[in-house]
Amino acid sequence: MVTKGGLIGVYIMTGGMHGTLYIGVTSDLIRRIWEHRTGQGDGFTRRHGLTRLVWYEVHDRMIDAIAREKRLKRWNRDWKTALIERSNPDWSDLYDSLVTGGGAIPPDPDAYRDWTPRTPEPPRPRPLPKSWRTDET
Repeated sequence: MVTKGGLIGVYIMTGGMHGTLYIGVTSDLIRRIWEHRTGQGDGFTRRHGLTRLVWYEVHDRMIDAIAREKRLKRWNRDWKTALIERSNPDWSDLYDSLVTGGGAIPPDPDAYRDWTPRTPEPPRPRPLPKSWRTDET
């Protein structure tokens, strides 16, 4: 949704494919991504050189965007990567298409907004070292 300040959105920034990820929320998506890209401020994205917008979704209300950001931050890295690759498999920079309204934005953001990754399987137990075993086999 467009507010007085701009688009309310949740977004993921990175420095490159499968690099460090930053998840943020803002009430003015275009302005905030521009700030990250130009290195304004002294935050995490500037220190780590995260200038590529690889995923975002627009929300109608800020409270919904904040809740979504908090949920995403609790996800493990594989889930976040799968979310990005679902709509942007090449990890292309979406900033230009965000500004111009071009075709790189997924056509139906509602199609993946409520997507939740499946729970990962628990790790398999490793066998004990031979020196720890009590059986004679």
